Amino acid sequence: MSATPGLILASASPRRVELLAQLGILPQAIVPAALDETPLPRELPPKLAQRLAQAKAAAVSALHPGHYVLGADTVVACGRCVLPKAESATEVTNCLQLLSGRRHRVYGGICLIAPDGKARTKLSESIVKFRRLTAEDIAAYGASGEGLGKAGGYAIQGMAAAYIPFIAGSYSNIVGLDLAIVAQLLRGARV
Repeated sequence: MSATPGLILASASPRRVELLAQLGILPQAIVPAALDETPLPRELPPKLAQRLAQAKAAAVSALHPGHYVLGADTVVACGRCVLPKAESATEVTNCLQLLSGRRHRVYGGICLIAPDGKARTKLSESIVKFRRLTAEDIAAYGASGEGLGKAGGYAIQGMAAAYIPFIAGSYSNIVGLDLAIVAQLLRGARV
């Protein structure tokens, strides 16, 4: 790594890289942090998102001191229930059945660690409403494979947009990274 502090993204998400590009930001490096993302007992979804964002940023910052490190985590929740990052068509189906006809919240934890080690952490909260889904909707979306690897089993920037009549809050947070908060953090840290 160079002696000039660069921005390292502590995430393997291609969506986060694409979102940063919308701000004209190309990370110097992309270094995913491998963490256990299991919620702690009685941990509420907003705290989980913040804790994981901080932990990811701290883990990567320890490996690359002297750089800015941006960590992020997205948690999709129905009440206190945290939905998984869907790893199978069955998990996608289960998520969509739970989300059908309901509002849920998407929490985005964002942590920026500066070269001096100072951490700044923010939380974004968006509300998403799914229309009532038919069995055919759920089967078609599950078969598409689009929800695999996505928190809550769906991607708002894809086919799932047809199921969502209402959002409140940051759209980019739902995709994976609240750009207004990221811009604020980077500006505040003079990146």
